[in-house]
Amino acid sequence: LNGKNILIETGMDDKGGEKFETMFGVERDETVFSGLRALNLEPGDIDLVINTHLHFDHAGRNTDAFSQPTFTNARYVVQRQELRDATHTHERNRASYNAHNILPIMEAGLFQEVDGETELLPNLRVVPIPGHNLGQQAVILESDGETLVYTADLLPTANHVTYPYIMGYDLYPVTTLEVRKQFFPQWSAANALVCPPHDPHHAWGRLKPRDKGGFEFVAEE
Repeated sequence: LNGKNILIETGMDDKGGEKFETMFGVERDETVFSGLRALNLEPGDIDLVINTHLHFDHAGRNTDAFSQPTFTNARYVVQRQELRDATHTHERNRASYNAHNILPIMEAGLFQEVDGETELLPNLRVVPIPGHNLGQQAVILESDGETLVYTADLLPTANHVTYPYIMGYDLYPVTTLEVRKQFFPQWSAANALVCPPHDPHHAWGRLKPRDKGGFEFVAEE
């Protein structure tokens, strides 16, 4: 986009050991690296990494196997609220963050902190979507009359399109409900292509209004 290589999220890492991998079903067949290779890209080619939030399953490849920054030529974009929460954890959220995915990026000065809705490049912006945690952000790309939304964990899977179907992981479920009611109608009206990050079957789809209210997720392949 605009001559820049942009990576949205870095995915799950394998630095946690065998117990971690078994507990969370870590698979090694497809990683961010294999995805980049398919595009003839290397980590050093990435100009911008967008961290929707810093939980280990979304930011695990921020650093490499030696806990050094993976994308050394990139800025890592994160909401200031999220970086603060990730570095000042409490008993409820501590297990969601791994310091080795975060502190090396801070020490290298690679984080670009943003406050609220921010245009990163022409036609590319991030918007806050709290609920799962306070500092989560969605990524919105507009191109050739189309809108693409990377929903992060506001819509983790297609099955969560029903307003009250909210993950037990969400720290602020009522906020999730309110934010869904704010954004789902907007994304549906724009006929946006939405990408739920945890769906095992559907990479993207569109939100279509139901006659009885709310929305359904209509997958596109």
